Amino acid sequence: MNESDARKFLEDVRSGRVSLDKAFEKLRQLPFEDLGFAKIDHHRSLRQGYSEVIYGRGKTPQQVAEIVRGMLRAKASHNILITRGSKATYAAVKRVARNAKFHPLSGVIAIERSRERTGEGLVLVVTAGTSDIPVAEEALISAQMMGNRAEAIYDVGVAGLHRLMEHRARLNEARVIICVAGMEGALPSVLGGLVGVPVIAVPTSTGYGASFGGVAALLGMLNSCASNVSVVNIDNGFGAACVATVINKLRNLEKGK
Repeated sequence: MNESDARKFLEDVRSGRVSLDKAFEKLRQLPFEDLGFAKIDHHRSLRQGYSEVIYGRGKTPQQVAEIVRGMLRAKASHNILITRGSKATYAAVKRVARNAKFHPLSGVIAIERSRERTGEGLVLVVTAGTSDIPVAEEALISAQMMGNRAEAIYDVGVAGLHRLMEHRARLNEARVIICVAGMEGALPSVLGGLVGVPVIAVPTSTGYGASFGGVAALLGMLNSCASNVSVVNIDNGFGAACVATVINKLRNLEKGK
């Protein structure tokens, strides 16, 4: 339930379109619904501005499908997002939600129920290399499903900076940039020196042995000399999208104000 859902519910009760008995039945499920193996946080949109997201890895396809069923049963209007899903999980979810869409590169399963834009500006997702795209796609789709206008620029890393400079206009348009990079993780520092907006750095596990599964990129980003760079966990495209969403919703950060 988000703010608009809550307002509509209260208006329906006041007007009599929803009876007191039905209202009490709905309120019994709030703020969370206990499925035994999971507790669905129906109030997260009201508290944080975006709904609970289902982390698919480690859950059975049937568990994920039951969580989705519970979200649909609540009749809220928010989008439903599942990260780190599989083909088996998608097949189970598809039986519950026909409009579910699977993005195999990132493992994201998206159920679009609203196209409302709640962000004020552009969230731009930039990758250093093509191998970073799976993590970037998780960030991109997550940001879009959270109500942002989100776009992507791929394969513009430091091995050929002329590729990045071709996109100066789009970089300057962005309110917040998510920069996804593996290897030595240098691209966020470069971007940070070019723009005056927050750069959320996402280290990936892309790289040879000495990259230590993304630890080298993580440490490089944490030691960035660009003061507008912050860092999330290795391969955490979803986390970057959450932070970008919060930033993008702050109207006082809009350019020109």
